[in-house]
Amino acid sequence: MLFHKAKAFILDKLKRELPPHLTYHCFEHTLDVYTAAENLSDLEKISSLQKELLLTAALFHDSGFIIGPNSHEAESCRIAEAYLPAYDYNINDLEAIKGMIMATKLPQLPQNLPEQILADADLDYLGRDDFFPISEGLYQEFLRSGVVKNYDDWNKLQVSFFENHHYFTASAQQTRNQKKAENLLLIQAKL
Repeated sequence: MLFHKAKAFILDKLKRELPPHLTYHCFEHTLDVYTAAENLSDLEKISSLQKELLLTAALFHDSGFIIGPNSHEAESCRIAEAYLPAYDYNINDLEAIKGMIMATKLPQLPQNLPEQILADADLDYLGRDDFFPISEGLYQEFLRSGVVKNYDDWNKLQVSFFENHHYFTASAQQTRNQKKAENLLLIQAKL
């Protein structure tokens, strides 16, 4: 696999083609998920091959937003299928990558450790100190698309989301659960 060339390709494509109105599902989100996936893969001690596939999936996981928000995970899989064979990814690699991408679809239903890692990496920010500035970007996206009408709607939606979310990997649970609980209390205090 020509991982570094595939990485350069998709990062350039995302930078050029993601719609500028995306304030959460943006280029920076992809880099954030990539970094979180890298950290979790090291903590979970997966093989170097699995890590390369995982990091590829992290880079492609929201590329479907280039086409639109509806079924963006499936579109991301199609983009991966269209471009990764040119970088020597084989059919087994593609199937693993597509499984990881689909594991980020809500509700998250990962079937193996790499899928669990990407699912956790995608929502890593829930249990971090930078949660509120990142979530503001998602609020702006949801406001623009009519998912929420105001901060009260948004905070209710976040409380419900937090209460139904759990991290899958032991590493994410150990490193993110406490701060996630603190962030939830801060959101609840706004209601």
